[in-house]
Amino acid sequence: MNTNFFNDQLQGLLDKVQDQAARAMDYICDSKVMLVGGNREQTSVIVEQDRGVPTQEFQANDLAFEQICQGLKIDIRTGRHLRATTPDAFHRLLGEQLHHHDRPKLLRTLDQGDGRSPILRAVLSDRFKTFDHVDMLQTTLPQLRDSEARWEVVRGDITERAMHITLKSLVHTGEPAVGDTMALGLRLRNSETGAGSVEVAQLIWTLACLNGMQTNNRNRWAHLTSARSDGDTWAILTDQAKDADNQALALKLRDIVGNYASRESFNEVLENMAQAHQDGVVNAEAAVQAIGKQFVQVTKKDTSLILQGLIDTMGQAGYQGRPVTRATLVNAVTAVAHKKDPDDKPAWEKLGGQILTMAPGSWRRIAEAELIAA
Repeated sequence: MNTNFFNDQLQGLLDKVQDQAARAMDYICDSKVMLVGGNREQTSVIVEQDRGVPTQEFQANDLAFEQICQGLKIDIRTGRHLRATTPDAFHRLLGEQLHHHDRPKLLRTLDQGDGRSPILRAVLSDRFKTFDHVDMLQTTLPQLRDSEARWEVVRGDITERAMHITLKSLVHTGEPAVGDTMALGLRLRNSETGAGSVEVAQLIWTLACLNGMQTNNRNRWAHLTSARSDGDTWAILTDQAKDADNQALALKLRDIVGNYASRESFNEVLENMAQAHQDGVVNAEAAVQAIGKQFVQVTKKDTSLILQGLIDTMGQAGYQGRPVTRATLVNAVTAVAHKKDPDDKPAWEKLGGQILTMAPGSWRRIAEAELIAA
């Protein structure tokens, strides 16, 4: 792979992924052999020596703690409260419940070095398919490097929950309206820790503000494989077990990335945006309020962020001095992603695409909405 293609941000991401892969270790164990302890702020999981695997103590991060609680049907807010107020009793309860449920678990861990206990970064079913970030990069980036779309990286993020890479084409651009220059984009997403699927989505970037809108072109593959416990209560998951069924997914990813990178699919979205520039609204503020009511994931605070995005959009190239349209609202919604954490950005990119392609009746409820006094 020619790293000269990548900008500094992606090179840093590659380095981080490779470092994490080198420090990662996975284990299969029955939940009955997991002991739980800790304090008001930290939960630890201990698995005692068995069949040649030494005793290990892991420090659970926030996501792993959340997964332990969810697996035992404990509300995470309740779990955090009980840990903060009665840590000894609560951790003892967790251990007893894990022993009672007695199900094979995949423990995903990360070595911290310096003699510290490894981080327990996920507690998953033994059916979890370990298609990791390094697998995603090795599968997709060589093809992207050689693509005639000439990709550059807009963002690259790795969180406890997922890896997100967003790209923008330097050559596949167009104007659905005079001054509104847009570019083809892609988003790659993967979770090593059970927080979502392997995903490739097509994006459209508004270049004046770099707002990304997700189109209907999206493919997802669940992290699901056959159960991999073999009767051992405590065993290391080998690379062979991890790689056994990843080749088919790698081929699917290759073909989907190639399709979403095509000029033809980009032109179809430009036509939809050109029409959206003609779809006017009666009252801009009322339309924003209607979006807040029509989509359950939009909170009152989010509605205020959309309104600010609307104001920003009305001042940018392609929109300044023109009536507010569906295209304006698409950009107002996708602008909210700039104020969200990496794991929450895709939801706002997707919402922009939903507004662009929503059914006529649903759109009328937004376009014809009347302002409701506060």
